[in-house]
Amino acid sequence: MPRPPLPIGTFGSIRHYPTATGWRAMTMYRDRDGKTRPVERLGKTKTAAERNLKKALAERSGPSMGDALTADSRFKKAAELWFGKFEAAANAGSRSLGSVDTYRSILDRHVLPGLGEIRLREATVPRVDAFLDALRRNVGVSTAKTARSVVSGVLGLAVRHGALDVNPTRETARLEKGRKKGPRAFTLEERTLFLKRLDADEKAKARDLPDLSRFMMATGVRIGEALAVYWGDVDPDARTVAVDHTVIRAKGVGLFRKSTKSEAGERTLLLPSWAVEMLEQRKAITLYPCGPVFPDSLGGLRDPSNTRRSFREARGAEFAWVTSHVFRKTAATILDEAGLTARVVADQLGHSRPSMTQDVYLGRKVVDRRAADALEGAFGQPPEDE
Repeated sequence: MPRPPLPIGTFGSIRHYPTATGWRAMTMYRDRDGKTRPVERLGKTKTAAERNLKKALAERSGPSMGDALTADSRFKKAAELWFGKFEAAANAGSRSLGSVDTYRSILDRHVLPGLGEIRLREATVPRVDAFLDALRRNVGVSTAKTARSVVSGVLGLAVRHGALDVNPTRETARLEKGRKKGPRAFTLEERTLFLKRLDADEKAKARDLPDLSRFMMATGVRIGEALAVYWGDVDPDARTVAVDHTVIRAKGVGLFRKSTKSEAGERTLLLPSWAVEMLEQRKAITLYPCGPVFPDSLGGLRDPSNTRRSFREARGAEFAWVTSHVFRKTAATILDEAGLTARVVADQLGHSRPSMTQDVYLGRKVVDRRAADALEGAFGQPPEDE
């Protein structure tokens, strides 16, 4: 029966031979290409020759082998290796810089304290499932879901290194919670009253909240997308605005404009006339004609988190339920009530799917005048007949 081959990256028994000047240590080493080759080194003594041989074998495997994972590697080693690759991908632009901060925080606060010291072979489905379930119960579903993504990434890397046969995270239970009630839309009376309140609030006006509210109502964009719009994206003659970025904050970088997540998120929207009028009035008095439409006090990008806080301060007890997402929900509701199809509404909002149940990418980025026409009546004025 033939002898089984050495595992790749390992060597056989070491043999020693005396020479005229000392000793020669030799063994057979199986390289990454699968071929087994003799490797030998000399030394003044038998021990020195063997030490030189082992050093050569360690160097022969290449510098990347220092990062190699085995079933006995600790989870924390795999985690740091995975995170380093993710961070490099983010710096290269293929991953979100915002996710770098999020994943680092989840690793340090939850994943490494819970799984860091186990061996990869000990990362079984029951153990990973129990960890995620405990995180769900003790911290929350959102954190548990992010942790699941991190753990899956780490163990997926372990699979690619051959340390695991399968990724156990894929077999863990779904992380679910009770149905969350989404933001409701403004009624006509509510949005009229809310904007009247903002218009009368000098602090809110100084923070551009009335105009920003109208812009989000007119477009249905997310607050980060609204704050990423530059004057160069607005074409008042064509009544359009290009939406293709969002504002995020990343550790070590600060605020910056990031491309939207998907192709469907890059869209050109037609504006209702009242929104065009508002933008033209802003353009006439702006000190930063080449900057953001809704800048900070120095003309730079505005922080979405701080802007949400400003809305919370200005909304009052009567509108305590209002968040920036309510404007997006309201725009979608107006379009739906006007009889526009789910596809048109999805294109307006930058969704790749017209409903949560669809899983086929259908984004078309169609510029549809009916969306702007429907939004003409957002404050009670019916659209003009053409």
